[in-house]
Amino acid sequence: MPKITIEHKPSEERLKELGVASWEIWEKEVSEFPIDFDETETAYILEGEILVTPEGGDPVRILPGDLVVFPAGLNSHWQVVKQLRKHYSYD
Repeated sequence: MPKITIEHKPSEERLKELGVASWEIWEKEVSEFPIDFDETETAYILEGEILVTPEGGDPVRILPGDLVVFPAGLNSHWQVVKQLRKHYSYD
């Protein structure tokens, strides 16, 4: 089963190295929905809170300042607890 990886509070150097500031921004209101990843997404959470439950796994809480990798092949259920705003990029 593909695993979500989280880097909490990465350094400014790390964010600059990845080019996070130039990534697209996605926003989502409080809601629940399934999401399956056909390709790997890396996201940097700016605002909000999400509870992501991988298929057959335990819920993962994702908060502002988290750098998250959602791997290709991940099937999951998202619960946006607080309105979400994130930078994102696909490999």
